[in-house]
Order: sequence, then structure tokens, then C-alpha cells
Amino acid sequence: MKSPLAPGIRLITSFSRDSWYRTFILFLTFLFYTAYHLSRKPISIVKSELHRNCSIVIRPADLNVTNNATWCDWEPFDQDNYQTLFGILDNCFLVTYAIGMFFSGIFGERLPLRYYLSVGMLMSGLFTCLFGLGFYWNIHSLWYYACIQVMNGLVQTTGWPAVVACVGNWFGKGKRGFIMGVWNSHTSVGNILGSLIAGVFVDSAWGMSFIVPGLIIASTGILCFFFLVEKPEDVNCTPPQHHSDQDSGEVEPLLQNSPRISNGAISSEPSSEVVEDPTEAISFCGALSIPGVMEFSLCLLFAKLVSYTFLYWLPLYISNVAHFDAKEAGDMSTLFDVGGIVGGIMAGLVSDYTGGRATTCCVMLIGAAPMLFLYNYIGQRSLGTTIAVFPHVAMLLVCGGLVNGPYALITTAVSADLGTHESLRGNSRALSTVTAIIDGTGSVGAALGPLLAGLISPTGWNNVFYMLISADILACLFLSRLVYKEAQGWCGRVPRVRGFKEI
Repeated sequence: MKSPLAPGIRLITSFSRDSWYRTFILFLTFLFYTAYHLSRKPISIVKSELHRNCSIVIRPADLNVTNNATWCDWEPFDQDNYQTLFGILDNCFLVTYAIGMFFSGIFGERLPLRYYLSVGMLMSGLFTCLFGLGFYWNIHSLWYYACIQVMNGLVQTTGWPAVVACVGNWFGKGKRGFIMGVWNSHTSVGNILGSLIAGVFVDSAWGMSFIVPGLIIASTGILCFFFLVEKPEDVNCTPPQHHSDQDSGEVEPLLQNSPRISNGAISSEPSSEVVEDPTEAISFCGALSIPGVMEFSLCLLFAKLVSYTFLYWLPLYISNVAHFDAKEAGDMSTLFDVGGIVGGIMAGLVSDYTGGRATTCCVMLIGAAPMLFLYNYIGQRSLGTTIAVFPHVAMLLVCGGLVNGPYALITTAVSADLGTHESLRGNSRALSTVTAIIDGTGSVGAALGPLLAGLISPTGWNNVFYMLISADILACLFLSRLVYKEAQGWCGRVPRVRGFKEI
């Protein structure tokens, strides 16, 4: 009598070869972009160590200093304008990142993604380590740290367009919102790990807070070179279906009656011909002309402004308001990213079920505005007391979900939808450019947010939060036309598409 297969083997064989490859690629790209964000986070943790309240720090007995107020600070951040200097460092990275992102997608469509990602991660690891080595080399020049930030911002642009393009090559539209919502938690996971790793070393040797993440992202670059598969066709897997089923009568409302794009240019001629994977990449203007790209790009500008202000300034805000040390403030700031994981997944699920990507984003952004006000109201008054920590934790989780949910949805599922829709006539090489345009525009907001926070924070943290609330409202306004079209679809005036098939 033949014995039955072991349960574990039955489980393994129940999945097809295509499913195993897709799961493997999803895991790899998750790991890669986790490393990208992990290497960005340390500077926000180290800020409160570079400029400290020296009056509460125990001074070594053998240390002879003349300035009791700044003896424990790291030059040049021992000056009164330290917040402005921190803002300069943030923007050296973010402005370069924003500018480079518009070109990164163009390069990503013309170069092998495996090589492009591998080199990008190796170079990012190098510059992250160089920032940390400034501690051991006793470097106190602002120019040194600023130049490192500029170069790191440039090489970090290799990440997002490439990983989204790779995932878009492997996954179709069916449950893209949910799949990419889960996958996009790499942003928050990277921020959390980056905070925790940096927090381990920040009080003793802050240079290691950069060197360890730098080595991690360099290691993932090597992993990418040996294992990344760019397209299903490369390993004889079945490519996904990127467009709606015309026989089912479901039509994407934002793209209905839209012009087709051929050879990188707009054409108004109707065509039933489907061209599979043209070799010519789409032009920048051609990608910009896809319906919905402009609206979602401008919305992301303001959504990312809010998210990145929290990314770079939340630990310092907690440290200033609650008088926590650098490690405690960094640990508490991770709650914002925990909320972001849940928010991203929920945004993907809801938008898949309703077919309303824009409406889902708008509702979450509207909810974020009053929550930001309440979070600041609670934090400014009694965060330092034990009893007030609990509502602060809850508000931080909710704010993280509402702020990062729309940001996650736009940069993943929306970008993939717009980069693979029917007007492109099967041109899979458009995805990287579309992603770069959307995230590049968002990165302008990512640069503006920390800059404005650095300029406004000396006037009071209340004003910083008013700026964030205004940005949330503006993000909603840019989606108003798309929300109206989706509402028309729900009222039956325009056919609509769902992430899940109608039952």
C-alpha cells in the first residue's frame, strides 16, 4: 500500500510553479525596499543625539569645557540654528531624490532592473556608511554630511520605480490593491527596523546607527544581483493580465474613451489591435498624458509632505515635547509606522472591493486632518505623564494609518494601474516611467515637508501641525474630479471596474 504524501509536501505541491515564483518575487522586492527605507531612517533618530539638552547630561569628571550649554553636542549642530541645519541635511537628500526620481524611471525602463537595483543598493550602502564614519573620523563639517546626503538621495532613486515595475510585471489587476497594500508595508517595516537598529547605538556611538543599516542594504544589493527575475517570461511563467476583460462589460471609468498611446506619443485613433510588449519605451509626455496621472501625482505631493515630515521630525517632536531621550523617542515614533502598515492594507482592501481608488484616498485624508489636530493637542499638554501616554499611543497609530494609507495606495496599486492600463496597448515598459512621475512629484512634497518643518518649528509646533493639516486638505482637493467620476460610476451613469469580480 502506497503511503500518502506528507502534509507539508501536499501543501507545497498544491501551489503552481507560477505561484511560487510570484511569491518569491514579492518577498524579494519587499526585502529590497525595506532595506532602502531602513537606511533612510537613522538620521531622524540621531538628530536628538547631535543636539541634546546638555543640562540634564552627566558630564565626565575629566572633561574640561568652557560652554556648559553645548558641551555634549556634535559640531556644527551645537548652534542655536540647529533645526535649520537639520533641515538642510534633510533637503540635501530629499531635493536630490525628488529631481532624480523623474529621470530614474527613464533609466529603469532602458536598463536591466536587476543590475539597476543592485548597483543602487550597493551605492546607497556606501554613502550611508560614509555618513556614520564621520563620527569615527571626527568630522564636524556641514559640507561633508550635506554632500553625503546629496549623493545618497541620488542613488536611492533607483529603488522605487524598479521594484514597482518588477511587481507590476508579475501581478495583474485582480487583487492588486490588497496584494500591494500588504507588500507596501515594507515602507513602515523599514522605518521601524531602521529606528530600532539606530536606537541601539545612538546613545553610545551614533556612527554605528548609520553603518549597520548601510551594510544591510549593501547585502541586499548582492542578493538582488543573484536572485531577482524581472519578468515571468524570463523563467517561462505565465504573464499576468493587465487590462480589464472587455467581454465582461467592465470599463475603467477614469480611462473610458481615453486616447491610446503608441510609440511614446498620444494617438486619438481607435484601435482594437493589441500589441504585446512593444520594445519602445514610452516618452515622459506620453506617460504624463495618461488620465489620472496628474491628479494622483499632485495628491501624492501633499500626502507625502505630511508622511515625510513625520518620518524626519517625529522623534525630535516627541523628544522636545515629552523630554524623552533619543532611544525612547525613536522607539515611540515606530508606532506611526505600525499604524501605516494597517492603513496601507485597509486602503488596498477597500479600494479593491469598491473600485474607488481616489475615493478611498480622499476619505482617509479627510479623516487624517482632525486626527492630526487632536494628536498635537494631546501631545503638547501632558505627554510626559504616564497616564497620557496611552491616548498618545492610540492617536499615533490612527494618524499613521490615515496618513500612510493613501500614500501607500497611490505609490503602489494606483501607479501599477495607470502604468499598465489599456491605452498603453500592452506596453509593459511604461510602468517604470509612470511610477517615477507619480513618486517623483510626491518626492517634491517629501522635500518641502521637512524643510518647512525646520523653518516653522522655531515658531512653535502648533504651526507645524497647521501646515500638515492644510496639506491634507489640498491633497483631497486634487482628487475631487476623480472622486466625482467614481461616484457617477456607483450611481450607474458610468460602468466601473472592481478589484474583485462581481458575484
